[in-house]
This record gives sequence, structure tokens and C-alpha cells, in this order.
Amino acid sequence: MVLTNGKSAIEAIEFDIKPKVVGLGIGLGTEITTVKALEGFLKANKLPLVLDADALNILSQNQRLLDFISENSVLTPHPKELERLVGKWKDDFEKLEKIKDFSKKRKVVVVIKGAHTITFFEGRGYINTTGNPGMATAGSGDTLTGIITGLMAQGYSSLQASIFGVYIHGKSADILVENKGYQALIASDIIDGIGNAFIDLFKVPEQEKRESQEPAEN
Repeated sequence: MVLTNGKSAIEAIEFDIKPKVVGLGIGLGTEITTVKALEGFLKANKLPLVLDADALNILSQNQRLLDFISENSVLTPHPKELERLVGKWKDDFEKLEKIKDFSKKRKVVVVIKGAHTITFFEGRGYINTTGNPGMATAGSGDTLTGIITGLMAQGYSSLQASIFGVYIHGKSADILVENKGYQALIASDIIDGIGNAFIDLFKVPEQEKRESQEPAEN
């Protein structure tokens, strides 16, 4: 699940397995040797990627590397990481335009994490409806990267995995917060709740239940 090369910092990103997708950036670090390792990997890589955390930090500091990101990769920045990638904006309208332009130019999916996470691809934005304030906890974004990567490994497209992954991520937290409360929710809870979030997809809404139980008129 996790591959590393190097003693005190990542010195190479290489492996013998043949994955369908690579999630990259969490705990990566931004040392000079790591920057070089990421550059070498991006130049050789043909796989779709899910890029988060330090991978985004390295890209924002070395924007020439953006040219080597494989098409249909997924970037999952929080607002500050986004600002470092696309530049500052004066209002939300300019921010959205910057994201759309970036996504179209690079041919990548951009997932903007926040109170209402928005997924951008090919000029369109998809607003998520799940999630709650309890998710503002360390590691919550890391779990999202893992969920999206896992869905892509199962055959979902980059866009499908991003939209679905964001929804499942938030739904897991919504189900959990009913018993745990916002203050006690942590990232590992969200992971543990993924199964319940999937099960919830198959629940019949109460309105539909009542309608199906009503006797048919003669």
C-alpha cells in the first residue's frame, strides 16, 4: 500500500508492481532530493495520479513540473494549496475561473476541498452535498485521497472517482457525527465509516417507502 525509497527523505519514486493509479504526496516531504525524485517520476509516468499534500506543495514551488502531470490525474488541494497553485484571487468568481482554466489547460480533475467541496473537470463544476464541520480535523483530506485512489483502482474514471469519493467521504462523516458529535470526529473514524456510507446508498427514502406501502386505488 505504501512504498518508499530513502533513509531520511524520499530519494526515488520507483516500483516493480504495475498499478492502475498512484496516490502521491501524503508524508512525501519537500526536500531537494524528493523534488528531484518527483520530477523524475512525473517525466516517466503514464499512469493517472491522485496528487495531494506535499506533491502539491512541490508543484506550486516548481510550476514547470505541472507540464509533466499525466492527463486525467486528480489534484485535491485545500484553499491554501490551491492559491499556491493558481495564484491569488479577488473574489469567488475569479477563483472559479482560475480553477476552470487550470483544469482545462492541464486536462486534470481538481477537487477543491472545503465546506462544499467542488470537483472541476473540462470546464464544469460539481458541488458536493455531504460533509460537516467535524471533518475539519487532521488527516481528513488524506482519507479522501485514499478513497479516490481506491475507486480509480477499481475502474472508475478520474471524474467519477472524484465525485463519488467526495460524496462517500462526506456521507461517512455525516453518519458518524450523529453519535460522535463534531468535536470528537477524527480521520480514522471516517475510514471506519466508509462501509456504512456505501450501505446508505441503497436505502429507500422514507417518502418512497410510504408511497409503496399505500394501498392502490381501485
